[in-house]
Amino acid sequence: MGDFSSLDLAAVVTFLVAWIGYSAAVEKRPRSRESLNQIMNRYRHAWTDQLAMRENRVVDTTINASLQNGTAFFASTSLIALGSVLTLTRSADDVLTLFATLPFGMQTTRTTWEIKVAGLALIFVYAFFKFAWAYRLFNYGAILIGAVPPRGSDPEEIGRAAGRAARMNVVAGGHFNHGQRAFFFALAYLGWFVSPYVLFATTAAVVYVMGRRQFTSDALRALQDTDEPGPPR
Repeated sequence: MGDFSSLDLAAVVTFLVAWIGYSAAVEKRPRSRESLNQIMNRYRHAWTDQLAMRENRVVDTTINASLQNGTAFFASTSLIALGSVLTLTRSADDVLTLFATLPFGMQTTRTTWEIKVAGLALIFVYAFFKFAWAYRLFNYGAILIGAVPPRGSDPEEIGRAAGRAARMNVVAGGHFNHGQRAFFFALAYLGWFVSPYVLFATTAAVVYVMGRRQFTSDALRALQDTDEPGPPR
């Protein structure tokens, strides 16, 4: 398999379809079967409803700051990962020999290898932009929290201001989720460096693990009105 084959193309298309399809399944579920992320978005609105009733909002700014700090960490990590990926192009010959000796490993050309590296780099670039934008939006959210009128002001004005803060937080959280999802799918993408067959397997494994956490995890049960503990997932 010296050239970029139809099997490689099929594996990459499957990878992209799985990524897009999983994102749609998580973000566009009906209310009766919501994902973990969708339920947490409702709690973001519940948070700002409570914020509107508080006189002292130090706790709210602290919560927002913690969200910013976590986003900044992942943005920095994505840049480090991107730099590591770019170094792979400097030792392509040695790495090609190594991967060819692995189980299920297959011979490939330097051009195909560089295509694979470029794709991985694009994933981390995408992740960085998502995390960086989410950080900026959480910053805007902090401003909107500060703009919520004090308790005792016009209730309608307080409600509108709190709603804006909630919606901004939901949007920021959505971009953060997209960036983190890119990290998980980057792990699946690594399978392609061994062979297209491994990419099929790693893509299926990542979708399965993430799907279970979104729809059948103990975290999801913790948000539901049930006393069933269930095993950790």
